Amino acid sequence: MHVTSIRVDAPRPYPDAERLDLVEDLHGHRIADPYRWLEDPQDSRTQTWSTAQDVLARRHLDALPGRDRLAATLTELLSAGSVSAPLWRAGRSFFTRREPGQEHAVLHVREADGTERVLLDPTALDPSGLTTLDGWVPDLEGTRLAYQLSSGGDEQSVLHVLDVDTGEDVEAPIDRCRYSDVAWLPGGSEFVYVRMVDEDEAPDGEQAFHRRVWRHRVGTPAESDELVDGPGLYDEHTYYGLRVSRDGTWLVVTGNVGTARRDSVWIAELGEKTPSLTPVLTQDHDVQCHAWVDRDGLLYLHTTDGAPRWRLAVADPRTPGREHWRELVAEDPGSVLQAVRRLEPSPSGGEPVLVLARARHAVAELALHSADGAPIGTVPLPGTGSLTGISVADRDTPEQVGRVWFGWTDLVTPPQVHRFDLATGESTLETAAPGAVTVPAVRTEHRMFTSTDGTTVRMFVIAPEGPTRARPALVTGYGGFGISREPAYTAQALAWVAAGGVYALVSLRGGGEEGEDWHLAGNRANKQNVFDDLHGAAASLIDAGDTTADSLAIMGGSNGGLLVGAALTQRPALYRAVVCSAPLLDMVRYEEFSLGRTWNDEYGTAADPHELGWLLSYSPYHHVRPDVAYPAVLFTVFESDTRVDPLHARKMCAALQHATTGDPLTRPVLIRRETDVGHGARSVSRTVTLATDQLAFLAAQTGLELP
Repeated sequence: MHVTSIRVDAPRPYPDAERLDLVEDLHGHRIADPYRWLEDPQDSRTQTWSTAQDVLARRHLDALPGRDRLAATLTELLSAGSVSAPLWRAGRSFFTRREPGQEHAVLHVREADGTERVLLDPTALDPSGLTTLDGWVPDLEGTRLAYQLSSGGDEQSVLHVLDVDTGEDVEAPIDRCRYSDVAWLPGGSEFVYVRMVDEDEAPDGEQAFHRRVWRHRVGTPAESDELVDGPGLYDEHTYYGLRVSRDGTWLVVTGNVGTARRDSVWIAELGEKTPSLTPVLTQDHDVQCHAWVDRDGLLYLHTTDGAPRWRLAVADPRTPGREHWRELVAEDPGSVLQAVRRLEPSPSGGEPVLVLARARHAVAELALHSADGAPIGTVPLPGTGSLTGISVADRDTPEQVGRVWFGWTDLVTPPQVHRFDLATGESTLETAAPGAVTVPAVRTEHRMFTSTDGTTVRMFVIAPEGPTRARPALVTGYGGFGISREPAYTAQALAWVAAGGVYALVSLRGGGEEGEDWHLAGNRANKQNVFDDLHGAAASLIDAGDTTADSLAIMGGSNGGLLVGAALTQRPALYRAVVCSAPLLDMVRYEEFSLGRTWNDEYGTAADPHELGWLLSYSPYHHVRPDVAYPAVLFTVFESDTRVDPLHARKMCAALQHATTGDPLTRPVLIRRETDVGHGARSVSRTVTLATDQLAFLAAQTGLELP
């Protein structure tokens, strides 16, 4: 590798940024990296530059018109709050609810007599609002609760165990439980969980890539936990899922390396001592699989094996090999099978029923099948929307057997909970969102358009009620990792439309909206399809008369930040303004920071000459060209982000500020940063503050007149 480094300075209307003549020869490609020094947050130059950018961003953002009213609208829309589907344990139900004015959702328990009480309130634990409840699961008897907290956005969860009756912790917390699954054994005295290794057990800086599965007895120190082991279990940076059968007989472990959508599955018959796990499926099979042993004693396998839109198979857990799988529900070529629940019959009799959650073009469906897999009906749903959760009562809650609870939302409906009764075949609204809000008068559409290569792509569009006319438009999507973006209540979208704009959510390739083939059509060598789909969505909105190129904005975060970063460099004239949040932008060096190397199955690796070619073909940082009138851009980053390092946005911001011919007053390139939040969950007030800056910026650029 050849590297040269020469300092070049030029006066700019933005904060000074050294531009290095640094060029690397990588697999025969000469790759410039003029802002390499901005990778180091401790470099005095980075700190000086960041402070100056803070001043510039605040000066611009604070002067934007309509901010106060926009913030009030967002606050009002978010005051709808939320409520989750209940999780049943021995007559008790556990659920979260966020009331108007609350910063975070609060975990409640409802007793069999209907009385409710708070179990965990993150704001009561930390009035600053910086502590988040990352996960929780009660034991099978509903007497103890395992829960995880993190603070300041670092997502470094600490595992606690609480006595449900007293509300007090019953043992010392266990650290290093980031992204850790927990599965209780019957009796509430033991659970199986996942924990990162100690820093001393991993090479420097690699702790986050090494995890172990442990069996823990409540009340004993974590140091005495029993290691769960098995052939091939502990490959580097594997994430684990855990399931224990209701009778405590079987432990099923699933694992995937990084974010690769290729799963391994192991199973063990539990006893006083945990035996070695037996492999059921390995990554070599190149399929995804969620597996568990249900009440009937069968091993259920929800899998893409031979079915990119997923199917359901069963096997005897004592002979779990793939050759013994028996298909129960075949793949539906028009929908994606997302989840399965076993619904016990009512006490008066009947056969068990399988409830299958599906999504057809990202729109939720619930289907009923008999225990042998035959279709027997559907569950009525409120409309065109998505499920936020689905649950059934356990056998220890006989008065609730035969019912299904599902969380529901759509483009104009805040999260609520419905109940389906098998005996009547009817669905009823059980719990609405706790806050009353006035949703703007809108029309919603589920449209189709044709992408560059002729592929049909869909998008959800929200517009003010009335005839179509050209309005400022905001387009967003994700397009990666097989993650689906489904129609849901979004305060940012409704605030934009309430002000007179059009909002579009695109089901881009790379996501999971149409199954695994849809995902594979937008990753690795096919990543350009994702960007073409976004360009196609923008063009179709213009062609339909909904907007114009001079009033069209795009916004995306994380992998969606990569999406809009690539879009603005590929088609700068198509977009008037961009919000790029917590983005990946330097695709040559992304693997070297934070969790980057866990994503190389999705994007490819620069270590491979062929795959480096994929990355260089679209890497936004490497496609910034001089003397181009780029759109106005607002980068939003979070210094405590432990997933995507803010260095990507710093480098891209400096590159665009140097290159663009756009007027810094009318088409600015800005970077807005927060220092004590991270990539994921945040308080409501911080959500409002961030969204106000983002939407006010886009509104000013696209001509959307905020009240």
